[in-house]
Amino acid sequence: MSLTRTVELDGHIIDSGTLQRTFGIVMDFGGTFEIETFDVGRRKDETSYCRMQVSADDEQSLREILHELHQNGANLADPVDARVEPAPADQVVPHGFYSTTNHPTEIRYDGEWIPVEHIEMDCAIVVEAGGSKASDGDAGEPDVDTDGESDGGVRARTKVLNAIREGDLVVTDEAGIRVKPPDRPRDASGPFGFMQGGVSSERPSESLIREVADAVVATEERDESVLVVAGPAVIHAGGGDDLARLVRAGYVDMLSAGNGFATHDIERGLYGTSLGMDMETMEHPRTGHKHHIYAISEIIRAGGIEPAVEDGLVTEGVMYECVENDVPYVLAGSIRDDGPLPDTITDAVEAQNAIREQAREADLVLLLSSLLHSVAVGNCLPSTTKVVCVDINPATVTQLLDRGSSQAIGMVTDVGTFVPLLADAILDSEA
Repeated sequence: MSLTRTVELDGHIIDSGTLQRTFGIVMDFGGTFEIETFDVGRRKDETSYCRMQVSADDEQSLREILHELHQNGANLADPVDARVEPAPADQVVPHGFYSTTNHPTEIRYDGEWIPVEHIEMDCAIVVEAGGSKASDGDAGEPDVDTDGESDGGVRARTKVLNAIREGDLVVTDEAGIRVKPPDRPRDASGPFGFMQGGVSSERPSESLIREVADAVVATEERDESVLVVAGPAVIHAGGGDDLARLVRAGYVDMLSAGNGFATHDIERGLYGTSLGMDMETMEHPRTGHKHHIYAISEIIRAGGIEPAVEDGLVTEGVMYECVENDVPYVLAGSIRDDGPLPDTITDAVEAQNAIREQAREADLVLLLSSLLHSVAVGNCLPSTTKVVCVDINPATVTQLLDRGSSQAIGMVTDVGTFVPLLADAILDSEA
């Protein structure tokens, strides 16, 4: 005798492919389904609704099917309250804790649906009820209340595992949890519109760059935030000056990078080289291979990037423009860093939390030729944040999408070509 549960889907489930994926999941896991209700939106701006019975031969098989359907946005038609258990110790979650997706999520608590704040993938959900506040020492995690006071209600928010504290009420299992992947309505326009995600070599790059430029301008006009994640290749490939132009013109609100990006940006300003290569002649000066370590030593001597700008040592480049225009930056270190620069965060957990705060404020993210930083930032972003990933290596773009950043569009192209074209398209719009 088979076991059966009823699930529901609603939204642009046909245009987004959600309904087709739901059918495929059930069949791939050896289950069966029967449609009870199917209301089809007959206009491109109308949503659809599907209620279906899902059956499997045993409880474990049904649980696996429901788990996969849940990740796809299909939710139980007869939800119960979410189950919570106290964390047994700092950084220890209960067995069977719910691991989040990056999609908007709600939990059912005391019969009410509560949105999960600061949603990101691979986190636990902690419930704060009856006026309780976040535990002290949350490893850099900001409190939910901006004024530091609780309103006495019930809140749910994500916590990374290293921020879990003993006694935190952690959501377990998948009961009482509702996930809503972003829709892709047919009438959406621009690079983030209907079925525009993913990577395609057939897209005309210049027209897509124009659309990305329009998205950046529109984001700034709405007084929202653009985060740029940049790798050293931006400097090596000759895109540094144009990225600096965008910072100076106010189209970059935050910068996330590593020690290498900042070092070679400063090296170029001090010595005219990047990784020892003269950026004008493309030749390698005799001592050029030492320039990056000379640049680091000069910044250390000055006490950091900002003091070096104030002292007149650094007079150009992306980091210079960030300091001059009060654009906050996070430089997250790695095991291979030379120096590093005094501004580089060498503690991995501290760096993650700094990146996480930037990601929560971002409305549009440009990932420019940095695999490790792109994936790190992408992991912190909700699926509702628009993302553009540019890299000459298609593996970088596809890896980001494979990690779960399905809202990203990807361009496989030279970042040294992309950034100047993007800057020209954005700044031409001001004329």
